[in-house]
Amino acid sequence: MKQKQLLFLHIFYWMMYFVGTIIVPYFIYHKEYLILGLTYFMTSFICFYFNYFFIVYRFFDIKRLYKTILGFFISVTCFVLVRYFTEEIVLKHFFGILNYPEGTGFAYYFFDNIYNSVTSIFISTVFCLFKIYSSLDEERLQLVEEKKNAELKALKTQINPHFIFNTLNNIYSLVYQKSEKALPAIEELGQLLRYSTKDLEKDSITLDQEIGYIDSLIELEKLRLRNPELILVEKNIHDPHLNISPMLLVPFVENAFKHGDFRGKGFELKISDQDKVLHFYLLNFKKDKMKDSSSGIGIQNVKKRLEILYPKHELNIHDSETEFIVDLKIDLRDE
Repeated sequence: MKQKQLLFLHIFYWMMYFVGTIIVPYFIYHKEYLILGLTYFMTSFICFYFNYFFIVYRFFDIKRLYKTILGFFISVTCFVLVRYFTEEIVLKHFFGILNYPEGTGFAYYFFDNIYNSVTSIFISTVFCLFKIYSSLDEERLQLVEEKKNAELKALKTQINPHFIFNTLNNIYSLVYQKSEKALPAIEELGQLLRYSTKDLEKDSITLDQEIGYIDSLIELEKLRLRNPELILVEKNIHDPHLNISPMLLVPFVENAFKHGDFRGKGFELKISDQDKVLHFYLLNFKKDKMKDSSSGIGIQNVKKRLEILYPKHELNIHDSETEFIVDLKIDLRDE
């Protein structure tokens, strides 16, 4: 329960209590009852917040019933003492009014007021417990949010080094072969690093930027392929400014190049955003006897990030002996 709602509940309760203990009796009974109504209201108010701010926090314990009962009798004692002082001492001295007959013993006065004090003590305890559990719930939600952000940050830092490691392996192979493609590959990697270093710190980037990463990666990988024309890419983007979490699609493409069979085979990539629903489809052929490509760090991290950021996403991965297919749909309308 939010603080404003709780404050409104307090105000509403005391308005109703004021009407019930002062306004209504004023018109029904003798007007002198107004004084006793005011003292009773004041006593209830003091007892209510004494219990609310002090007793419940220190004595309420569902596992130790004796402690809760002790707190209840302390609150009752507070109610009795305040009411006795205001009605039997102050009113008698200044107005000559007594609520109880002359000579009423304190023991009788105490036990008779247990009944009168129960309403204030009970409502006060309920309100206080609402406040306590509301605060605990807010703290729990805050901890969940902090944990989610920390996990996302950790996942991002895992994706980037993994991607760099695989790309460096490719460049190393080109350098070792003294290929003329090595220098362009290094330049392309530098471009990718500038993108990833800048944008991984953000919560979201535009879909156009994410696709730009994919284009750069494909161009980088083409440098080492004998048949780059086998790489088929189809893009149908209507709103390039849609927001998406950075490096969310790139690991799928990177995984395809790492584990794919490009000896006379390529892969097929389709990206569209019909009605602001991102549809990412990727088909690549697998190398002989390759391990489960979904077990890599990149794919596993993407799955976790999708669960956290886009819980209603649709991810279907078809992993057979010869091909690996990723079919992903994400609703970006609220991003």
